[in-house]
Amino acid sequence: MFHTFILVCGGTGCNSNHSADIVEVFEKRIKEEKLTEEVQVIQTGCQGLCAKGPIVVIHPGAVYYEEITADKAEVIFNEHIVKGRVVEKYLFRESEGTGATSINDSNFYKKQVRIALKNCGVIDPENIDEYIGTGGYEALGKVLTEMTPDEVIDVILESGLRGRGGAGFPTGKKWKFASGNRGQVQKYVCCNADEGDPGAFMDRSILEGDPHAVLEAMAIAGYAIGANQGYIYVRAEYPIAVQRLEIAIAQAKEYGLLGKNIFESGFDFDIELRLGAGAFVCGEETALMTSIEGNRGEPHPRPPFPAVKGLFESPTILNNVETYANIAQIIVNGADWFKSMGTEGSPGTKVFALGGKINNTGLLEVPMGMTLREVIEEIGGGVPNGKRFKAAQTGGPSGGCIPRDYYDIKIDYENLSAIGCMMGSGGMIVLDEDNCMVDIAKFFLGFTVSESCGKCTPCRIGTKRMLEILEKITSGNGEMADLEKLENLANYVKNNALCGLGQTAPNPVLSTLKFFRDEYEAHIKEKRCPAGVCKDLLNFVVDPELCKGCTKCARNCPVGAISGEVKQAHVIDTDKCIKCGACIDNCNFGAISKK
Repeated sequence: MFHTFILVCGGTGCNSNHSADIVEVFEKRIKEEKLTEEVQVIQTGCQGLCAKGPIVVIHPGAVYYEEITADKAEVIFNEHIVKGRVVEKYLFRESEGTGATSINDSNFYKKQVRIALKNCGVIDPENIDEYIGTGGYEALGKVLTEMTPDEVIDVILESGLRGRGGAGFPTGKKWKFASGNRGQVQKYVCCNADEGDPGAFMDRSILEGDPHAVLEAMAIAGYAIGANQGYIYVRAEYPIAVQRLEIAIAQAKEYGLLGKNIFESGFDFDIELRLGAGAFVCGEETALMTSIEGNRGEPHPRPPFPAVKGLFESPTILNNVETYANIAQIIVNGADWFKSMGTEGSPGTKVFALGGKINNTGLLEVPMGMTLREVIEEIGGGVPNGKRFKAAQTGGPSGGCIPRDYYDIKIDYENLSAIGCMMGSGGMIVLDEDNCMVDIAKFFLGFTVSESCGKCTPCRIGTKRMLEILEKITSGNGEMADLEKLENLANYVKNNALCGLGQTAPNPVLSTLKFFRDEYEAHIKEKRCPAGVCKDLLNFVVDPELCKGCTKCARNCPVGAISGEVKQAHVIDTDKCIKCGACIDNCNFGAISKK
């Protein structure tokens, strides 16, 4: 009987940081100490606090170790497992330096409410017994033996669950639209796991940490609308998620939880994977279904909507991973339980991938309605290096930038929409005073231009012309008339593009024009980038009062643009300078600056 459990984060981030080596060390030492019947190593999904990975948690006691390596794992095993002594120097530390021996002691975790992430970092995602041990497949058993399909839909409707993929459409309504003619026509249940936003890793982490939650929810959805086949569209760039999904599907079939006559109810349901090649447009529902059919992923006009005519021209529902991860718990705990969290219009919780200029990069889940300030300052640990928070970019290329003026905005669908931003799927990139908002808009629009499927003219041509205007502005050639052109073009694309991705592509531009217009004007009127980012508007200069003539900057300049004698002030030739910043990085006296 095991009495000690060593949980090692096995998400993509920690895997890339050699967490498999840590598992190997622990397993080797367990065998050497002949503790195979007492100590078990479990490779979990994402633990959440990616900035501190690889993470190791030891139970009992939930002792939380950070930034573990194979060598540190040896020490932890010898001290903690063999001798029963906590290794203080490897414990998780808050930003103020205090140790937190329990996960729940930390600021990062104590305000979180984990529903979609309930099992991530807690169970072995490759062991169906551990999922069942946490109540897994109880909801599926309940709906198949105690509820009618319409009763299932009513519970989801009553819960107020909104799609977590970005638009926030009520999940119950979508299921209701597709529920007619049960048993008379072929129907399909699809899962959108084609998470392509820069900085987003919510769905990937759920699939890696709790794949059975998605399988169970899809089966419940199939029962509710009268479908017997499901497809998970997951990008091939997620190899760990794909592997764990394949294992989970095989296990569910072996246990009779997928396939024929589930729970002896007469209900049949199967799930297949379809791997995407990484096309951003395939995150749009009609393009995704077209890709599943084996065709080029391009969107189609709506109506008809997929609930009427979707995959293989049959009624189809499509929800994203996070949406499905809420379903089973709503069925088990009830609609009122779910509505007790969040806000009236946006019940429940939301998972965010927090990144950018933030101390606690990671995956978190908070009740809807929490303020942006709480997320950034308390859970995220604030902006590093004493820099000032400037904005939070939400929703990826389809989203907008929330400025500091709205630092205390309550995060939900209605509030973000009211200021011209959007929730999106949950990527949240924090920006500080060193970020240029014009450059940020250019980055996201450049991504959209490269990922446009090209089917409709507003997106194919319109976004390209918008990008050209932004490039003109950041190169120092902008004119004030360009701002009106840019805004008009953005609104035209927004109103006329074929699909949701094209319609939302101008959002980063429109939100930065709205909240940071002064930065655009500085680029145009003063030929200056206030954040010192746009290279064409910069010059690197040496302050002769501060320069000691150490020659380090000259020795490290890759193009020989710096000259000067030893112990004399140096000079930068602006015609030769490529503005790489190597001189600033190598100056020990703060004598070089960007002007």
